[in-house]
Amino acid sequence: MDTFQVIILALIQGLTEFLPISSSAHLILPAQILGWQDQGLSFDIAVNTGSLLAVIIYFRKEVWQLLTAWLTSVFKQKHSADSKLAWWIILATIPAVGFALLFKDYVETVFRSIEVIAATTIIFGLLLWRADKLTHKDLTEYQTGWKKALIIGIAQALAMIPGTSRSGVTITAGLVLGLSRQAAARFSFLMAIPVGFGAAVFQAKDFAETSHAIDWHALILGTSVSFISAYVCIHYFLKLISRMGMTPFVIYRLVLGAVLCGVIWLG
Repeated sequence: MDTFQVIILALIQGLTEFLPISSSAHLILPAQILGWQDQGLSFDIAVNTGSLLAVIIYFRKEVWQLLTAWLTSVFKQKHSADSKLAWWIILATIPAVGFALLFKDYVETVFRSIEVIAATTIIFGLLLWRADKLTHKDLTEYQTGWKKALIIGIAQALAMIPGTSRSGVTITAGLVLGLSRQAAARFSFLMAIPVGFGAAVFQAKDFAETSHAIDWHALILGTSVSFISAYVCIHYFLKLISRMGMTPFVIYRLVLGAVLCGVIWLG
């Protein structure tokens, strides 16, 4: 890849990882529509690492509180609101891990098509609109509870299907279950940390088994651009949804889905 493609793909990853519009779909589309060469596993690891570091650093205070509270609950048997939230996040991670282990190869071969992306972009966009407009939402992430956390975790497992959007489907589930917009987004972003770390480990394992040459310039640039764009995205997304809700993202998904349907029809 040349420098322009690296920057564009890294921006796509950073900007769409935490917006409810599907980063995986947007990373697949340049190859599908523009004929760009697939970015490869090493680049995927780099940009995913950049966005993972962004969410960890942005929520560094919350991450430290949750981690220390969780360790206290494990070793001293002392529980708090933070330790409960940490356990709920761990519980919500389990369905995605199980789904990945069972269906990873199938999803990566069967569902990585423009037809699937078009359908999931529209369907899950409409579900997000339904959840945002027609549900009562006032719970904080500390009022999630283990049952709601598990349901959100099951929703997160669906995000392996391109076009679904991990943040989109988990925020949708959180809204349906009564979480406020910001609480649903924060819970979704915190859930991204263990899932992102696990995905990086699996990707690194697969990469270690290959013998491809490494373009360090592309990896460093991609990681940096992904980190900066993801950090900025998280900051402004949390501010935007308190004022405008999910409508702008729903409209974007519907327009994108319509464009994709047009590409399918013409092609």
